[in-house]
Amino acid sequence: MLALYYGGKQQAVLKELPPPEPQPGEALIRVTLAGICGTDLQVLRGYHGFQGIMGHEFVGVVAGPQNSSWLGQRVVGEINVTCGECDLCRGGLPRHCRRRRVIGLKGRDGAFAQYLTLPAANLVAVPEQVEDEAAVFTEPLAAALAVLELLPLPMKSPVLVVGDGRLGLLIAMSLARSQVEVHLVGHHEPHLALAVPYGVTTFLENNLPSGDYEVIVEASGAPGGLDLALARVRPRGLVVLKSTYTGRYPLDSAAIVVPEVRLAGSRCGSFGPAMRMLARNLIDPRPLINRRFPLSQGLEALAWAQRPGVLKVLLDCREEG
Repeated sequence: MLALYYGGKQQAVLKELPPPEPQPGEALIRVTLAGICGTDLQVLRGYHGFQGIMGHEFVGVVAGPQNSSWLGQRVVGEINVTCGECDLCRGGLPRHCRRRRVIGLKGRDGAFAQYLTLPAANLVAVPEQVEDEAAVFTEPLAAALAVLELLPLPMKSPVLVVGDGRLGLLIAMSLARSQVEVHLVGHHEPHLALAVPYGVTTFLENNLPSGDYEVIVEASGAPGGLDLALARVRPRGLVVLKSTYTGRYPLDSAAIVVPEVRLAGSRCGSFGPAMRMLARNLIDPRPLINRRFPLSQGLEALAWAQRPGVLKVLLDCREEG
């Protein structure tokens, strides 16, 4: 099978590899579409020291084993493969499993390939009315909805989302659909316009009005986004961190200690609520798609996704010809 493989040195390669063999309890999935995420681009810069087949956002069809109850079904899949035995798994925190592997990011091959395997317990069926181009957004939409777990609901004031890229837009849209008043700040007027139909109030960064916010969600993917968040958060307010990038941030502790600001990380979310939102057409992420490449042009797709201002790039992983 064809796969987009990262072996280190900031260079991915296209490889012909044997299809993976599902282990007991696993399913073999024929990948239809895969999405390039900002975290995938950080893998190219050394994120988690990952080496292997890249990619964690996908939709596909279960192709095996032949006795699987999932055979022939369209699916997406939770990205964390957990042990189920450690104290965190048993304590209700499986996404923080001490021995977790994460497809395409940590210790397990991912979805930029014609096939991948996942435990059947990780699979989520795609309803008939949800097109592949929408279903491929399930993972980032689930991550966006995870912000709600941290908000002091009901919110009595607007939430500021920093960053008008792929994740920032999904966060703003999903919060607005969850009856939260949302302000979104970014650098690209065409991106910001995508959030307006959801009732989001948008600002270019230079035009953000004065004032502070009780809750700010930082999803810019760059250290400057956290600078902005800390400058605009209310004393005793909350900053939710969604950005993942390689490197360290030079944090001024006084900017947190003096105003008694809380910082909270937020990573993955449950696929169920995200899929239900897609099935009810509460969010249509397809306008975020910038370009679609065949897997055989995966290197070009990665290069395109790194261009400034580019939103979602998809890989068509179906066999060509």
